[in-house]
Amino acid sequence: MDKYDHIINLPHHVSSKRPQMSMMDRAAQFSPFAALTGYDAAIQETGRLTDEKIELGEEEKAVLDRKQHYLCDMISIQPEITVTYFKPDVRKSGGTYVTAIGNLKRIDEIERMLILTDGCKIPLDDVVDIESNLLRDMF
Repeated sequence: MDKYDHIINLPHHVSSKRPQMSMMDRAAQFSPFAALTGYDAAIQETGRLTDEKIELGEEEKAVLDRKQHYLCDMISIQPEITVTYFKPDVRKSGGTYVTAIGNLKRIDEIERMLILTDGCKIPLDDVVDIESNLLRDMF
């Protein structure tokens, strides 16, 4: 004879004074809780990969400079261009390479920005490549 045999088959107690708790509420009291709030977000942020910025050589810089000057001469037709540039990450070192496609509105030499007709501003110092139908035969 086990020590709980006398109570094992008794009916489940139901209180006459308190309403019965729903299954959802019962389950909620046993659900896990975040003891360290923000820990999961910090782990994800640490695991997120970024690229290092590539430093262009003198020859690549010269080609980019020639492309920019030619596009500056053709600015009146607002040529369609594809620009690949480095976008620094705001939270950690490094960043990502982004490709933007649009029509060139102007090149701001003072702020060193390529400005597209859709309002996108791309820092000239972060540009690694510019492509356009106008440039295919030249470069």
